[in-house]
Amino acid sequence: MRHGHDRAVRDRSRLLRKAMTPPERRLWRALRERPSDLRFRKQHPCGPYTLDFFCPGVGLVVEVDGEGHGRGTQPVHDARRDAWLSAQDFTVLRIPAIELLRDLDAVIRHIVATAGSLPLHHSLKKANGPPPPLREGGD
Repeated sequence: MRHGHDRAVRDRSRLLRKAMTPPERRLWRALRERPSDLRFRKQHPCGPYTLDFFCPGVGLVVEVDGEGHGRGTQPVHDARRDAWLSAQDFTVLRIPAIELLRDLDAVIRHIVATAGSLPLHHSLKKANGPPPPLREGGD
């Protein structure tokens, strides 16, 4: 799924996949198990941003927020980013990194519950909707 990202964002995403923080790696190990059959991508490029984790099936973005997300201009940047993602019809779930270290199971349950409350994302609704009408001649 492309969302207008450019080469610089793709390159940055590749680098971030290799340089994940310990809480991100811990969450990725759990998400790779496909809880409730949800499929996630890690460090996924989307427009001008790289998403920590993305579940395309329901349009869920999971962001792991370290200590720095509450400092300086980061809260303003995060709000701008969340607004852009929301305008793209995505739901953003921010998880404090410390919570991943305290209780990973609770975080996974929260992610699964959030994903379960969301409808199929618009791109999948179209792909999995009813088949197109048959053309004359029975094709």
